[in-house]
Amino acid sequence: MTTLITGGTGFLGRHLIDQLIAKGESELRVLTRNPAPELSDLGVEVIEGSLLSRDDLERAADGVQRVYHLAGRVERDRKKAHLMYELHVDGTRLLLDVLNDSDTDIDNIVVASTSGTVGVGTSPDFMATDDSPHAESVVRNWPYYLSKIYAERVCFDFIDEHQLPIVQMRPTLLLGPGDERSSSTGDVVLFLKRKIPAIIEGGLSYVDVRDTADAFIRAMESGDPGDTFLLGATNLTLRDFFARLEALSGVQAPSVAVPDSLAKLGSRLLDAVTNVKSDVGELDPVSLEMARHYWYIDSSRAIGELNFSPRDPDKTLRDTIDWIRENHPDFQDERGPRPDPPPERVPPETVEYARTLREHHADE
Repeated sequence: MTTLITGGTGFLGRHLIDQLIAKGESELRVLTRNPAPELSDLGVEVIEGSLLSRDDLERAADGVQRVYHLAGRVERDRKKAHLMYELHVDGTRLLLDVLNDSDTDIDNIVVASTSGTVGVGTSPDFMATDDSPHAESVVRNWPYYLSKIYAERVCFDFIDEHQLPIVQMRPTLLLGPGDERSSSTGDVVLFLKRKIPAIIEGGLSYVDVRDTADAFIRAMESGDPGDTFLLGATNLTLRDFFARLEALSGVQAPSVAVPDSLAKLGSRLLDAVTNVKSDVGELDPVSLEMARHYWYIDSSRAIGELNFSPRDPDKTLRDTIDWIRENHPDFQDERGPRPDPPPERVPPETVEYARTLREHHADE
């Protein structure tokens, strides 16, 4: 049974592939824009191509029975909205169209969406479930989340009109080891670099990337067409989140709190500044605006139907911090990479994974 994975070279994709291989799956195929020798070395079939090319998709989908669609692009620059719409919406539609026309019966299609399609509100009392409506009015100025809402609607259309067996997964902020591009753990990097000057009134949810990969595999095995599953380990105010990072990292959290009204004004001023000045440091108006909201979700459906059981959230943060300090270039000095963390703090598999990545980069 051949399984196709898009986005297999990303943060979630690499963990998913590692877990599939550990479970004994051997017929894995990845569609990627660039060569991926590290996947080929694992025995994964790599097809170079674009999610926006029908010819490439037809090659990639030939004979597959299962599909994990993880390909995505994270941008907070509103000027790049068209790139996210093109990949998330047009690319998803083209992939599903190719799969619908395939001569092979498709067992299941598991699609990576995001909790932000439904799970964002303006009040600390907000809590989203999988039955909540799309938060289109809230995210209308945030191109990443808006494009993900449109992509979900494309999936629902293919379920209704073509009976494609699609399950959509809605993870919150992904943390854990292995984020080589800092695509998901970038805010933790900023915290460790002491680049977050103040606390904003808002809240977030996060989940371990390893637990998320496991939930995707469970959804492939037992999810029903049309199902959606929110995946989160904990909901925290930003103040509590930074306090946990401080306790685990030793880096002092910001102590100054910015009132919501001032943060709102700041996001507008920063938006105006970016129209006339390209370099505004590591701040951006979309991030500031999003931080003022509450990204709280209820994972009850995933817990009940997929046996989703996320690990201790503090353990996820600890592993994230240790991996960043071990591997992120901003934390390397003249003495070279840091030594492996004590085994009682980090699982052996995490230490080994970090060591393997370090050796891989040294050989490049």
